[in-house]
Order: sequence, then structure tokens, then C-alpha cells
Amino acid sequence: MIRAITILTENFSDWETALINAVGRACYGFDTRFATPGGTPVTSSGGMLVTPQLAVEAIDLDELELLIVCGGTLWKTDQAPDLSALLAAAHDRNLVVAGICDGTRVLAQAGVLDHLRHTSNSAANLSELDYGGAASYQDVPCAVADQRVVTAPGTAPVSFMAEILHTLGLGGEDLNGYLAMLAAEHARPV
Repeated sequence: MIRAITILTENFSDWETALINAVGRACYGFDTRFATPGGTPVTSSGGMLVTPQLAVEAIDLDELELLIVCGGTLWKTDQAPDLSALLAAAHDRNLVVAGICDGTRVLAQAGVLDHLRHTSNSAANLSELDYGGAASYQDVPCAVADQRVVTAPGTAPVSFMAEILHTLGLGGEDLNGYLAMLAAEHARPV
């Protein structure tokens, strides 16, 4: 069973990690849990109240295969928790580490993106941090996976889900069918 933790903060972007957690849990049997700084309840940008199972500070990397950082407005403020040691350790242990939207900023600050292909909301979003991976930035509208790290702009929750599943060695015809179904919405003429 894949054990996954998604890190949420106040005003997190609820749509960004909904697919990977729902599909992972319902279709692949993931043990999905959520962590927040201090283990306190948080409210999403859409107004959804989430009570997490644990505090970020209590995450045990020995009990995980996947660690996800959800985006949200807090990551661009001085109230953002410092997850650098946790994320660097997760990457060093070869766990799948994923960040979407401003969650990619946290990966950049931890040095995880310094030597691998990655993306974000924009190159400027990450260059504000003066991180070491600017030369490997990919200006694409979909998720990018490299060395067991998955990154995506906030507008790409579908490819984020797919790249995480592929990185975990999951997929196949069921996933291809699901992705085709989701893509069909955008193929319709307006």
C-alpha cells in the first residue's frame, strides 16, 4: 500500500491535490493522510475546513512513499513554515516528493529542484527565491517528473496526478482511460 501525506496550510488551493488523493485512495488503495503546521485545522481557498490527521512536525519519513506539498497563498509570506529539512530528507531517501503551484517554491527553497527538470506557475515565481535550479526550469503547462520529484503549475492537477502515479510505477489502461475521460471535457467545442 502506498502511504501518502499531503501538507496543507491555511488558504491552501483545494483543487490542486484533490485528484491525486481521491484517485490514489479510491482506485489504488493509498493510505492518504493530511498534515498541517502544528496539526491545526485549516480552511482552503474555497472555504473547506480540514482537520488533519497529524502535525507536519510529526511526519515520520520511514512511514511514507509519497510526500506532497499543496499550493496556497501562505507559501509567499513570512508565515510559511520552513520545510527544507523535511523535504531534503524525503528526497535523499528516494521518496516521491511532489509540489504543485506555490508548493514548488517550498521544494526550491529546500534545494530539491537544484539539479533536476521541474516547473511551477512561472519561472519568475521561483526566481524570486534565488534558487540553484533556474537552468533546469521547464516552461510547460503540465506536470514534470524527474528523479522521483514531481512539480506542476496550479492549473495542472490532472497531469500532476498522472505524473505522481507514473513515478510510483502505477498506471496502465485504467489510468489512460481516466485521463482520456478528463481530457474529453477540453475537446468539446464551446
